Amino acid sequence: MVQMNNAPASLCAMAVPLLSAFYFGSAEHYRLLAQHERVVIDLGEHYERQSYRTRTAIIGPNGPQDLVVPVARRAGEKMPMRTVGLSYAETWAQQHVHAIRSAYGQTPWFMHYIDDIESVLLRKYDRLVDLDLATMRLGLKWLGLRTELTLSDEYVEPSDAYLDLRYTLHPKKPLPAGVTPLPPYPQVFADRHGSVPRLGVMDLVMNTGPGALRILRATD
Repeated sequence: MVQMNNAPASLCAMAVPLLSAFYFGSAEHYRLLAQHERVVIDLGEHYERQSYRTRTAIIGPNGPQDLVVPVARRAGEKMPMRTVGLSYAETWAQQHVHAIRSAYGQTPWFMHYIDDIESVLLRKYDRLVDLDLATMRLGLKWLGLRTELTLSDEYVEPSDAYLDLRYTLHPKKPLPAGVTPLPPYPQVFADRHGSVPRLGVMDLVMNTGPGALRILRATD
């Protein structure tokens, strides 16, 4: 396993979260990261469609929208995450930047984050995991989190040492045990759509800026 980021010397007594790599990630991902000193990212697991591995949720004037990254693989083929390539047959990166600008251009903190987002998205990557890890680093930087990420190129067998969220922390499933929802926070289109839960980390930081970490750590 490979370690990323600096972390405190002491380790959490609780089970270590075991996660898939994710594209930007939901705000709940970072709430989990804020609660743990260390997580394991499994790059050896099999790729799964329609998951956070390739999508993040934003909200614009017309409501919630998923930004989805196209991958280069044959339909039905099982592939370890570390081997899944990206497809640039379409200009998806430019489309994602345009959608983000349209959704968050009027938010209080837009100008603080858009350059980072464009720098990461408009760079070309060979592998999905390279893109995912670049966006995850952005999220950690924005929030000031120093959570240790341990990367495993080989499939990690389930055990009591881990809180295994690889297939349960999923945009189409209820939040699993061990992951708590965020409290409501200001959103730029709340007057049209109300308070929308389970959006991506971009929504949280664009709307709340330096207050994002306090929201992540808020208790009921």
